[in-house]
Amino acid sequence: MNPEKRHVLLLWMLVCSGMTEAIEPISTSIAVGMAAALTGFLASYQNIFYYFNECCRPEWISFNKTGFEVDLESKLFGQHIASRVILKAVNGFMRDDNPKKPLVLSLHGPSGTGKNFVSKLIAAHIYKKGMDSSYVHVLTSELHFPLQSQFETYKTQLQQWIKGNVTNCERSMFIFDEMDKMHPGLIDSIKPYLGYHNNLDGVSYRKAIFIFLSNAGGKSITQTALDFWKAGRDREEIKLNDLETGLSSSVFNSNSGLGHSGLITKNLVDFFVPFLPLEYRHVVQCVMAEMKAKGLHPDQKVADKVAKDLLYFPKSEKVFSVSGCKTICTRYHNYI
Repeated sequence: MNPEKRHVLLLWMLVCSGMTEAIEPISTSIAVGMAAALTGFLASYQNIFYYFNECCRPEWISFNKTGFEVDLESKLFGQHIASRVILKAVNGFMRDDNPKKPLVLSLHGPSGTGKNFVSKLIAAHIYKKGMDSSYVHVLTSELHFPLQSQFETYKTQLQQWIKGNVTNCERSMFIFDEMDKMHPGLIDSIKPYLGYHNNLDGVSYRKAIFIFLSNAGGKSITQTALDFWKAGRDREEIKLNDLETGLSSSVFNSNSGLGHSGLITKNLVDFFVPFLPLEYRHVVQCVMAEMKAKGLHPDQKVADKVAKDLLYFPKSEKVFSVSGCKTICTRYHNYI
């Protein structure tokens, strides 16, 4: 805040606090007159603090559809299904000023295929502070819910935590990482918050976003991708309906956080989003993008060396990267 605005604000606080009674009568008259004259001026700055401190307002929470679409196209590799589904889902939800329920996305696939990365992109294009926003919350199963013996306590804490954060900001986003390692049944404790309710105990959850990240279902996704490859078909020919039914069934029958979950039986998950295993060419693209993000000139030779250094499966064909793009940020430095 510049000195002029600070001076005016302090004067206004002085007048409004009643401290003018301690000033000489003539000074009081001048101060009150100045305050009256400055009322209109100060009114234009009534929201000035909102520009310096994050709050649950459009200045801090506003969806950038164009930027999100560009980043999905230029930074997420080998995931034509996930890109299309997530863009449509997030765009439709954020455009709706009165959604009927929270947006619930369940992202599935092998490690290193982009699930965490997409979550960060969503946050970056909704919240001005991205993942650093006080309205973006990340829970990791092994860190936050490690003990089976504390199962009932976790349920209560999770309910209270969700309710408290949504009460604070209806546009809150919750990311549940490692859902495949969560105790089965725990996530059902928040089932009421994901349904079609105007409000629950005076709190509306309809503008919140819930994202589940899991490796569960990764085997069925990989098998479908491998079947297409063996049949000589391009991976871009794989459609959502080739995967969705098998994916939801696989996840439901798994021993994971969504195993036999009411979120699935009650159709509260809006989209099961499959992330395909990455091929050599996608790893190369990841390395090139990482170098660019670090301010380096992308080097095709370096990218090829990094990609060749990774493990691929099946052993005979070596089609898909075992770790996807997960370890490239620590590897490419060795080749520069």
